[in-house]
Amino acid sequence: MMSVAVIVPAVGESITSGVLSAWHKKEGDHVVMGDLLFTLDTDKVSSEVTALEAGVLKIKVAEGAEVPIGSTVAEIDTAAAPKKAEDQRLKAEVAEQKTETKVEIGKHEAPTPKTDAPLPKIGIPAPKATSIPSDPPSSRSLPEGRVTRRKLTPLRRKIALQLVNAQQTAAILTTFNEVDMSAIMGIRKEVQEGFQAKYGVKLGFMSFFVKAVVEALKAIPQINAQLEGDELIENHYYDIGVAVGTEKGLMVPVLRDCERHSLAGIEKELLGFAVKAREGKIGLSDLRGGCFTISNGGVYGSLLSTPILNPPQSGILGMHKIQERPVAIDGKVVIRPMMYLALSYDHRVVDGKEAVTFLIKVKEALENPVRLFLD
Repeated sequence: MMSVAVIVPAVGESITSGVLSAWHKKEGDHVVMGDLLFTLDTDKVSSEVTALEAGVLKIKVAEGAEVPIGSTVAEIDTAAAPKKAEDQRLKAEVAEQKTETKVEIGKHEAPTPKTDAPLPKIGIPAPKATSIPSDPPSSRSLPEGRVTRRKLTPLRRKIALQLVNAQQTAAILTTFNEVDMSAIMGIRKEVQEGFQAKYGVKLGFMSFFVKAVVEALKAIPQINAQLEGDELIENHYYDIGVAVGTEKGLMVPVLRDCERHSLAGIEKELLGFAVKAREGKIGLSDLRGGCFTISNGGVYGSLLSTPILNPPQSGILGMHKIQERPVAIDGKVVIRPMMYLALSYDHRVVDGKEAVTFLIKVKEALENPVRLFLD
């Protein structure tokens, strides 16, 4: 019998293992070159592994197992011929029947406790109530189906460690401001149709924020720096990370050299990242580096938040929901589409004056975008 090992491929220099999160083929399936075999989740990315040979699959490692890079998780018998169509059909029917057979646990109804007869109102005092201390929730024996316990995915573990590390290492402080989004909303409404026809993408809000952040970083370079030991590293380039929520957790792909990109160029890159995120194809090269991060909680309806730094960066800008609010302008109360802005920064690197000035620069650029973005 000729067999070819299916091994866990290397997906990055610092990654030594991953979790085999899903098999896309079953034991005994006939596969051809290029067929998707399994998904590998690591602490940084998810990768899809395909067959390099044709033959019959023999699975050696179950779903959910942690597997070292380079280990064998299956074999492909290249000498085996495909099963007959009828055999394949029968196996599929049996598998389907097995899948549909379920054993329900914990569905038996508990007997209804009997109710004691009421005590007479006169002559017999009611017994004094006794307090019985309850067990802590963790030590209780809970009914089947009331809780679910599962291991954290590598990506979720990485997120947890990184966020805790940021809180314990950096001196994080957050300053707030608000921005009138009238000008940007007016520009988008006016040019959207022509912009989309010319560039093939919609003009969103994020590209304006990226450009505004770049201008503010140029004015306040301290926020474009990071602490490394007892040295301060100043970055003279503008790679901006944009936080993207995926089904598996938060990822921060990086837009490179944003000072060189037009609004259309930024929107095209953002669209590319969105497609990759949906398909689980964001790669390590997309996530490396970054000088500053923008997080948009507004897409989920968040009105205000205090974003956590993305180490080793010294700043992160939080965007929020646009909400019509009454504001005073020239002594009159008017209704404007307003957004709260939040800048979290590392106080070890950035002073309060610099942080506040940076956020005001972002606000001013967004409220008067014509001079900055139509060049």
